[in-house]
Amino acid sequence: MILGSGIDMIEVERIAFSVGRNSGFREMVFSAQEIAYCESKAAPYQHYAARFAAKEAFLKAIGRGWDSGLALHEIEIVNESNGRPRLQLSGKTATTLESLEIRNIHVSLSHLKSYASALVILEK
Repeated sequence: MILGSGIDMIEVERIAFSVGRNSGFREMVFSAQEIAYCESKAAPYQHYAARFAAKEAFLKAIGRGWDSGLALHEIEIVNESNGRPRLQLSGKTATTLESLEIRNIHVSLSHLKSYASALVILEK
């Protein structure tokens, strides 16, 4: 049964500005594994933007916002061995959302030079 769905689109330039300011935004929003992955790419900001869009899409799918007490770096996009993205929850965020009984999280990422988007579907 579908629990929720969310979609988000963002300008890569906005994320590049926020990540590049050395204000702690990158570490607040992205896990160490996500940072390492994005920094290994030729166009890292496109990958940061796609992951940011996925976090926003996830929050929309569960019906919560940034101020819901969830840690964005605990909402993580990891890649399976075949490159397929997977959204994984950890830490306090995973514990907080246990009551939702999320069984499957489907995520799709897309990015171009200027824009990134993500779709998240939650199954119960």
